[in-house]
Amino acid sequence: MIKNYTDRAANERTFLAWVRTGVAVIALGFVIEKFSLFLATVATTFGTEPGALHHRLSGVFGRLGGLALVLAGVALVGLSVLRFLRTERLLAAQEDIARDGIERTEFYLLIVTLLAVAAFSAYAALG
Repeated sequence: MIKNYTDRAANERTFLAWVRTGVAVIALGFVIEKFSLFLATVATTFGTEPGALHHRLSGVFGRLGGLALVLAGVALVGLSVLRFLRTERLLAAQEDIARDGIERTEFYLLIVTLLAVAAFSAYAALG
C-alpha cells in the first residue's frame, strides 16, 4: 500500500482540475481572438461594413484580451505543475513544515484576475 495514498490522490485530482481549468482558459482566449474573424466574415457576407460592436470586440483590446487569456492559461498550467510537485515533496517529507505564504500570493492573484475579468466584461457590455 502507498503511504498517504488518499493525500497523494487528492493532490493529483487537484492538479488535473487546475490543468483542465488552464486548458479552458486557453480555449476561451482562442475564441476571443478568433471572434473578430467571424464578425468580419459575417459583415462581408452581408455586404456591410463592420459595425461598432465588431470594432470594439475585434480591435486592439479584443486581440490583447484573447492573447492575455492564452498566456494566462499557459501560466496556470505551469503554476499547477509547480504546485503539484511542491505538494508531493511536502507529502513525502517526514517532518512538519511551516506555511510559507503561498496561499496569500494565490489569493492576491485571484483578486487581480477577477478585477481583469470584471473590467473586460464592463468594456464589452457598456462600450
